[in-house]
Amino acid sequence: MLDSPKAASSLEQSIALARSERIGSHGVTEQTYDAMLKQTEPALDWLRAGYADGSLPHLTIPQERSDLAAIEDAAAKLRNGATDVVFLGTGGSSLGGQTLLQLAGHNVPGIGTLRDKPRLHFLDNLDPQTFTEMLGKLPLATTKFVAISKSGGTGETLMQTMAVLESLRRAGLEKKIPELVLGLSEPAKPGGKNGLRTMLEHFKVPMLDHHTGIGGRFSVLTNVGLLPAAVAGLDIAAIRAGAAKAVAPVLAKKPAAEVPAAVGAALSIALANTGKTITVLMPYADRLAWLAKWYVQLWAESLGKDGEGTTPLAALGPVDQHSQLQLFISGPRDKLFTIITVGAKGKGLRMPADLTALCGEGDFAGKTIGDLVAAQGRATAETLAKNGCPVRTFHIETVDEAAMGELLMHYMLETMIASKLLGVDAFDQPAVEEGKVLAKRYVTEG
Repeated sequence: MLDSPKAASSLEQSIALARSERIGSHGVTEQTYDAMLKQTEPALDWLRAGYADGSLPHLTIPQERSDLAAIEDAAAKLRNGATDVVFLGTGGSSLGGQTLLQLAGHNVPGIGTLRDKPRLHFLDNLDPQTFTEMLGKLPLATTKFVAISKSGGTGETLMQTMAVLESLRRAGLEKKIPELVLGLSEPAKPGGKNGLRTMLEHFKVPMLDHHTGIGGRFSVLTNVGLLPAAVAGLDIAAIRAGAAKAVAPVLAKKPAAEVPAAVGAALSIALANTGKTITVLMPYADRLAWLAKWYVQLWAESLGKDGEGTTPLAALGPVDQHSQLQLFISGPRDKLFTIITVGAKGKGLRMPADLTALCGEGDFAGKTIGDLVAAQGRATAETLAKNGCPVRTFHIETVDEAAMGELLMHYMLETMIASKLLGVDAFDQPAVEEGKVLAKRYVTEG
């Protein structure tokens, strides 16, 4: 039996459309899948051991509540008197926060710019023209800045922060820097170097401590992700409570077939071994667009090592039906698809009969935009499967804080389990570090 059973969960996962008996030779056979699923059992034991001895705080953070008051307090101070709040940081220091903030409308097409103040900005890419123009247009006296770097040595974040500090000084706001800037980085280590912390403490900027045991791309459930969420007024306790739902079957020692993350990891790696080396995540909801971007970093940076890993690709429905679906259906059979649908049916304005008649689509009369989106999500999954493309589906009836927390934790667990199946370390990134060292050398050499 290949389908994972329903649990007390916001997520309904099915791998039925990835089975060879449903889609043919490009699907996973029951024998292959069962063998890979069995291999996830040691990984589940590893997760449980890491939870018990504290070596994997990623699994204990969903239950933590003692730090939430400090996060809410920092968020309140950032909002107070601010027209704008700017988050500085790249990769894992930024993607998680942006993913959560979509629940509050941030970066949602059409409504993101209509949100109530403070306006929220994430400068997660380093571009001199963009950064210079933004600093020139922001009302600096009423703009708060948050600089985030776990190590305190990320070159992009250091330069962004230096540029902000210099802009504030030039605007005559040096004395207000402690009110306008907040830092988030690891605590200082004896004999260690943390450039961001040292620089900000020189200006008496208050600091929040980054969790020392949870790295950037896994940090969405720490203050790195929850601080932006709290600034936007989201229920950060509910985010963690949702994440705990994803961890629950692991801690309850459920068999692998009843652990959704183990099911997903087994499916992904089993298909990767048969040439499906690209994993496409395609949600059908604007508020999940950044989830797909967050997933791309999580999966790529955690698993792409020692010649192993699969290539993650972000898509968004329905819009990418008009840009990528042709390739997905008629191109190379080298992809596993995950389609995420939400409770869109019946949502939105109903189409009036006179207008549907005018445009020649009388059957649309009385239907809603949500009806079409729901139908498209279902149709895309089934069309892919009918054309021999393996598809996993998720359905989330209500996209809220709890559901988002559970989905984020699901993918972190799935990534960790997949790393054990591939025999790689999910938590390092040696190739990235090599590039950082070389870039700093080139800057120094001019």
